[in-house]
Amino acid sequence: MTNSQIMSTANEPPTPASTHPPSPARRRKLSGRAFYESLGSPKMILAPMVDQSEFAWRMLTRSFMSPEASKDLLAYTPMIHSRMFTETPKFRDHHFQPTRSGLATPPKDDLGKSPADVYLDGHPKIDRPLFVQFCANDPDELLQAARYVEPFCDAIDLNLGCPQGIAKRGNYGAFLQEDWDLIYKLVNKLHLNLDIPVTAKMRILESKEKTLEYAQMILSAGASVITVHGRHRDQKGHKTGLADWSVLRYLRERLPPDTVIFANGNILRHEDIYRCLEETRADGVMSAEGNLYDPTIFAKPPLDIGSEGQEYWRGRSGKGGYRMDAVFRRYMDTLYQYVLEMPAPKRSPLFLPSDPPVEDPPTTLNGSASKDADGQPPTKKRKRDDKQRKTTSPNLLAMQPHLFHLLRPLVAKHHPIRDALGKSRAGDMTAFEHVLHMVEAAVKEGLLDYEADPAKYEDVEMPKEKEQEANLDEDESSVAMVKACKRPWWVCQPYVRPLLKEALEKGSLTMSKKDKRKLEEEAVVEKQRLEEEGKLVGNAEEEARETTEREQVDGEDGLETRERPKQGMVCG
Repeated sequence: MTNSQIMSTANEPPTPASTHPPSPARRRKLSGRAFYESLGSPKMILAPMVDQSEFAWRMLTRSFMSPEASKDLLAYTPMIHSRMFTETPKFRDHHFQPTRSGLATPPKDDLGKSPADVYLDGHPKIDRPLFVQFCANDPDELLQAARYVEPFCDAIDLNLGCPQGIAKRGNYGAFLQEDWDLIYKLVNKLHLNLDIPVTAKMRILESKEKTLEYAQMILSAGASVITVHGRHRDQKGHKTGLADWSVLRYLRERLPPDTVIFANGNILRHEDIYRCLEETRADGVMSAEGNLYDPTIFAKPPLDIGSEGQEYWRGRSGKGGYRMDAVFRRYMDTLYQYVLEMPAPKRSPLFLPSDPPVEDPPTTLNGSASKDADGQPPTKKRKRDDKQRKTTSPNLLAMQPHLFHLLRPLVAKHHPIRDALGKSRAGDMTAFEHVLHMVEAAVKEGLLDYEADPAKYEDVEMPKEKEQEANLDEDESSVAMVKACKRPWWVCQPYVRPLLKEALEKGSLTMSKKDKRKLEEEAVVEKQRLEEEGKLVGNAEEEARETTEREQVDGEDGLETRERPKQGMVCG
């Protein structure tokens, strides 16, 4: 099927392909903007992340928003492999848990389900709106997988954006983008056979025009929402670079007004959400890595100085953020409440510098306490029954990776905490409580040190060359972005990746001879263009090099380099 044939099928009447028996009270299926508005037109989107956007993390993210504001947050599940989900009952139970009884067969509907059987994913009162994302390359397998989760979510999303090597080997995600016929069939199969809408998450292609044609094809297949990640397929790791918001604006201005578009890329801070909405005119903005390092990214900070409470810290410069010990506590309590369904341990109030002096708890920064929270010897000195402690809960398995993201600046300074976290095993809540006590002690130490010498944290002098970089726009230098995002190590903050040219200069990334030759050729073309426009000033070679940033070929994927416009900010 050619691209033009694919586009023409959008006007053909639906074929009676559904074999799923209608439910007694089948809900009226909405699509496009009508569907989006039925969800409350959410502006903030929690991205699908492999093994990292599970139920507990979604609950933690929502918990920092007011009940009213949390309705403006749409969340995605982690990406789920459709074939494995369909064929393997254990895989289903380990990745999607809407009921206690499990998903032995595709449920016909969610009516008549015992309230006592309702469990976590897609909980109608606390985990909506929710989209379930699948990766797939077979329309029938994708439909079968979608049948299992259809009653427990608001839409099914097709992953067309995963750029990792495993996606290439499995032929899914961004590695389907050359096979438009298959993509059309995948989306259209769900569109014609499900009672809920289908959506898709895509990456941009080699040109704005090609990306527009690609988006039009996906929409013509029946997608009600498209999420556009403003990066090419080869942008990942050190080569992540900048997302190109101008492509999203280009799509917004050329697609029909009723098209619902979510923007993805360059969202590191809460204020970036509003800047992205303004610059792209997207309907909603999705955050992935920004949320992993700071799950409070969607929450508005306290406006008034003095109204911060215990969880939010604000420095004398006015900059602030949520304390890591406070977020860590909330995360643990979320797991106790929903996943383990047991009371959380009794906790003392979070420390404030204004508190009267008290004796330190037995747990110290070097982990040398004689007792853990439950009165037992420290975890590392106890014999573990690995078989007994083994868990398959996706919410417990995600704990250690989440905490390494959350605590990244803190564990870089406090290595005993890093080591204790590294030894903590999924499901061993005592071990994680021990890490929490260590984090609380570290934050207390940091707060007292700040009170004694605030200049140590806020008035650090930069080397002259770094100071010059910091004065550039935030989309021109990662140093500038680090300066804007930098907080004391006990405050949640984004991880700022170096730009490609910075990674090359530092030696953390090397270029092949082919890439170097191509970069030199593009630099010559750019130099000629600037000369013609009268814009070339100063060192011509350096100027051209800075304005022609390129991505090198990914060794594993063997992809050609592409130009990265300086738009947005550094992001993962």
